[in-house]
Amino acid sequence: MEQVYRLTMSCPDQVGIVAKISQFIAQYNGSILEANHHTDTQSQWFFMRHEITASSIPFGLETFKEAFSPIANSLQMQWNISDSNQKPRVILMCSKESHCIADILNRWHSGDLDCDIPCVISNHPDLKDLVGWYGIPFYHVPISEDKGEHFTKVSEIIAMHKAQTIVLARYMQILPPTVCQQYQHKIINIHHSFLPSFAGAKPYHQAYERGVKLIGATCHYVTEDLDEGPIIEQDVARINNRMQAHDMVRLGKDVEKLVLARGLQMHLEDRVIVHHNKTVILD
Repeated sequence: MEQVYRLTMSCPDQVGIVAKISQFIAQYNGSILEANHHTDTQSQWFFMRHEITASSIPFGLETFKEAFSPIANSLQMQWNISDSNQKPRVILMCSKESHCIADILNRWHSGDLDCDIPCVISNHPDLKDLVGWYGIPFYHVPISEDKGEHFTKVSEIIAMHKAQTIVLARYMQILPPTVCQQYQHKIINIHHSFLPSFAGAKPYHQAYERGVKLIGATCHYVTEDLDEGPIIEQDVARINNRMQAHDMVRLGKDVEKLVLARGLQMHLEDRVIVHHNKTVILD
């Protein structure tokens, strides 16, 4: 794949934002491969994502940051630029369920997910052989009565491997506030429900008891508030009255792995911008 710089930003909406940024790129003969813009008319906030051919710019990423900063400051931007050649380091966390992590590992192995996976952390040993087949280190960190000890060890492993993104692929544990704060908007979770409906445990059984006609899954960033973080991606599947709760669980697993994969892909490609407790997807 061609090396690109991904420039993402958000700022108060005003006339001339696109023109100023385009002029900056043009003065260095930069080539824009992809451009996405969105204005939230209610909050009067502007969002943008550009993919710029790296070879068309006569300097590297650090010099780009220095040159672009005066424009960013003048527009009161929140912004970031990344290099597609620098693969994000993604740590996966799981429990006993294999469908989500197996799907992610397969996509990574086939080259569909452009990232590095330095390790997998689990509170159960069940998936060690699965992860080992891909040649990825597997850390089994059991949970004792003192959960603080578990999360201390998990935090040490995450720090040791310099994770940039953490994926809870059905990890099924509530992260402590300190971890949520340290990795704000970098922890991605898959919840087996179409949030905000049926938050918490056993959402498919809740849905069955409620008699819903659609079930879904939600990929979202993790915050201190359980299952209430900014939503990245969602999807649904239709059910009928012949289905029992276990049928809904089986059908829901297919939705979960697809939603998580799409959400992670958009995150890795810098297509997600968080604004308050919502996300803007620039695809």
